[in-house]
Amino acid sequence: MTSALDLASFIQHRATESDHMSSGHRPDEHFGTLTFSGDVMLKRLPADVYEKLLQTIKRHAPLDPAIANSVALAMKEWAIEHGATHYCHWFQPLTGDTAEKHDAFLTPDGEGGAISTFSGNSLIVGEPDASSFPSGGIRETFEARGYTAWDASSPAFILKSRSTATLCIPSVFVSYTGEALDLKTPLLRSMEAISVQAMRIVRIFQPGTQATRVSVTLGCEQEYFLVDEAFAEARLDLQMCGRTVLGARPPKGHQLDDHYFGAIPERVLAFMAELDRRAVELGIPVTTRHNEVAPGQYEVAPTFEDNNIAADHQQLLMHLLETTAPRHGFRCLLHEKPFAGVNGSGKHNNWSMSTDTGANLLDPKNDTHSNLQFLTFLCGVIRAVHLHGDLLRASIASAANDHRLGANEAPPAIISIFLGEMLSDILDQLEQGSPKSTKKGGQLSIGSRVLPDIPRHAGDRNRTSPFAFTGNKFEFRAVGSSCPIAWPDTVLNVIVADSLSYVADELERRAGANPSEKKLEAAVKGLLKEIVKAHRAVVFDGDNYSAEWHAEADRRGLPHLRSTPDALLVLKSRTASQLFARHKVLSARELKARVEVLQEQYVTQLQIEARTMLQMLETQVLPAAFRYQSELAGSLAAVRAVDLDSPATADRLEEVIQHATELRRAIEALKAAEARELSSVDKHAQFMREQLVPALVACRVAADHLEQIVPEDTWPLPSYSEMLFVR
Repeated sequence: MTSALDLASFIQHRATESDHMSSGHRPDEHFGTLTFSGDVMLKRLPADVYEKLLQTIKRHAPLDPAIANSVALAMKEWAIEHGATHYCHWFQPLTGDTAEKHDAFLTPDGEGGAISTFSGNSLIVGEPDASSFPSGGIRETFEARGYTAWDASSPAFILKSRSTATLCIPSVFVSYTGEALDLKTPLLRSMEAISVQAMRIVRIFQPGTQATRVSVTLGCEQEYFLVDEAFAEARLDLQMCGRTVLGARPPKGHQLDDHYFGAIPERVLAFMAELDRRAVELGIPVTTRHNEVAPGQYEVAPTFEDNNIAADHQQLLMHLLETTAPRHGFRCLLHEKPFAGVNGSGKHNNWSMSTDTGANLLDPKNDTHSNLQFLTFLCGVIRAVHLHGDLLRASIASAANDHRLGANEAPPAIISIFLGEMLSDILDQLEQGSPKSTKKGGQLSIGSRVLPDIPRHAGDRNRTSPFAFTGNKFEFRAVGSSCPIAWPDTVLNVIVADSLSYVADELERRAGANPSEKKLEAAVKGLLKEIVKAHRAVVFDGDNYSAEWHAEADRRGLPHLRSTPDALLVLKSRTASQLFARHKVLSARELKARVEVLQEQYVTQLQIEARTMLQMLETQVLPAAFRYQSELAGSLAAVRAVDLDSPATADRLEEVIQHATELRRAIEALKAAEARELSSVDKHAQFMREQLVPALVACRVAADHLEQIVPEDTWPLPSYSEMLFVR
């Protein structure tokens, strides 16, 4: 599909757009949809093309290549009408970020005109350089060919900046060999795996069901910090690492619990309002915004979507957070622990399963004890997490999340499940034989005639649990704030699919074909009783922060993988390799490649932090300490020159010299650790955890002592008090 257009008109369009930018007009000031979905597709596509594309989107049916040209033409015209001059395949390589290569819709034809280069083939396939992205050895430098392929199940969108607009086509990224080099390909495969196994169980309970597919649904909360842009620009660590590697604690943190859900500062609210508008334009269904626990910390949360679309929207939301913040004079920090001693940030994955007829498979309904289909899926998830909690822990492992997990502000590194009083009681009944009743929450009287009684849930919530049941979904609370959700969701989907496969196999074997209601009920209750007895050890409704729970978890045999190097080794096990291969989500080579990439990222992130810290210490902190030391020495010499003495000045001088000396020693130890090279990435990651991390801590302790005694006008870095409280 090519068409000769007036190149002069196209150039004029771009010039006019540029003039609008310089006059202060922003293209995204227009409020409207910027996603190619819903009514946009219905209005612009022929009816038959629309119906075929809808089948791919809604039911994940194979894409009909015959409709590609029609879709490409409609998509291009729509994008140009919204100011887009370029398009790109938007994908998620193993860097954890997104990637895009922009191509112009129109190129000069050499005769004063232009030719459209956006055909159906351009829509479906792209070809970036596969050797320039992390591949874990799948691609060598001399093996450059890779492909991006349109994922039609996730809507294309127009991403606008202050100066341009680009049509972004959600895509997967694979090698010349067909092996996955991205986060989205295994996620889509895992969604297919869970659909296949879940539908087997749905058909057992509902032989005549109209459902044909089970989708994973996700609503993902996002925590973040806002720091004044001027402070962020003045700190190398925030620019290079996304977190402060130095910084003394402020006099006030979140001890008074006065920030959480407090009144949102006006400047922050203006940022949130623009973020909401931009998110809605891109189809991201954000509904909640509020102050989080720590000063300077906030949260945004969307409603539920298809897992694949939610993963794309999460990446987009992080992009919007980071690009909207500077418009209001802020820097958005998505790191799990940007400030030591202050509550860190997570990303709570609210995960469930629903049929394409709208039934939530994790909805317990009123009489839960008799809802055998729900109890079957519930026990399938319990079994999955008990058998593969170590894989879930590995899926959220990173140098950044190691700062947060188990720090009495986030779930511990022990993966357990919270069910609540009502479901735990039903498990008791299942274990004893057959469930007979469901505990009810009833009404809660507040004690004032003017206030109404309110409905009370049958169970409480538990914010210390890493994997909590919260009504009709599980909340995977241990995911880090900067983590792309596609990888932990892939792992969660795979382990649940595997467990549901076991459950379906057992029910088919025990109940047989076309079982009577009584025979099916007996088979289900017998199997669930066995699962509860074998796997209930992973259920814990108490305080996950307590030392007593850690000891109890050890007695229960639950893995406690305290650091990323320990956790990632689990992914190298034969069990993990067979699990992913069995459901055709990752081959052994693809899984091995991912582990190697994750290990290299852990090592590299810590190296960057070490080098950043060394530069800051040697060019900013030590010079400030020496200036203060010189000032004190001069003052003391002047006093003594007139036969007087100043013990306070002498003591302070001695204190500065002591801490500066300690810092010099710590710097030398950090230099030695940072320069160390080991023969394998496994050993290097372990060395980083055992040697480099303690060296970073030692440097920080000495530097933070100096910050607390060096005068504010001499200290070269913005303080925690400034960064956390200036709004």
